[in-house]
Amino acid sequence: MDKLKKVLSGQDGNDDLNVLQSANEASTLGWGTRVKGFLACFVAGVLCSLLGTCLLWVPNRGLTLFAVFYSFGNIASLFSTMFLMGPLKQLKRMCDKSRALATGIMITCLVLTFCAAFWWKNKGLALLFCILQFLAFTWYSLSYIPFARDAIIKLFSACFK
Repeated sequence: MDKLKKVLSGQDGNDDLNVLQSANEASTLGWGTRVKGFLACFVAGVLCSLLGTCLLWVPNRGLTLFAVFYSFGNIASLFSTMFLMGPLKQLKRMCDKSRALATGIMITCLVLTFCAAFWWKNKGLALLFCILQFLAFTWYSLSYIPFARDAIIKLFSACFK
């Protein structure tokens, strides 16, 4: 409230806060509201992904609908965690050294899925990018579980010896 008074009275000069920091400070959601927002966004993401899978079998447009709904489901699921930790902290964690590659691949595949579905109209590429989205999102999610990535790597290396 003090910041608002300073800004409105003209006392506050140029603040070094960027847009994300301002949004993070402005979020005054209580813990219960954050959990409800997380659950709503996560459930919406899962439902979009499931709906996309069901639409896969629609003649002619099925693969395009699948790619779009599956991608929106991934976006909603990713945004759901912003309710729990806030947008700034989420973006910082997404760009951590341990997650940066998975984040980059995931976002690139999201964009390429939309390009393949709408501009290139190539259903095979759209499906490939959805698979890559799934793998990148899984690898990204595993980074939040201690030692999960190491366990997966050891499992695969043991299977292919």
